Amino acid sequence: MTDFCDLSKGKCKPCEGGVPPLSEAEAAALLAALAGWMREGSAIVKTYRFKSYYETLAFVNATAWVSHREDHHPDLAVGYSECKVSYTTHAIGGLSENDFICAAKIDALYSL
Repeated sequence: MTDFCDLSKGKCKPCEGGVPPLSEAEAAALLAALAGWMREGSAIVKTYRFKSYYETLAFVNATAWVSHREDHHPDLAVGYSECKVSYTTHAIGGLSENDFICAAKIDALYSL
């Protein structure tokens, strides 16, 4: 498992099923390493806030770029000044380490 302190430097691994989702304990430990992320069913979610629609869409486009490079794509709910990011690994019906790595990368992107 990836070092908790350095999730944003991790590389997502292909996830096409065949592995179990993380246990509750594993997911809780990884979630504790991410500020502001919460469990919502079988996903982790965070809402990012912005000053304008332009900033929101710039974040959405940057998130799309990171997601494409990692080949791990979140659900995004976009409003005028906010974007809710939701990660889960559909292929396994729950959370994988990839969800937490990508969440950390999106946090790093937001802090730029």
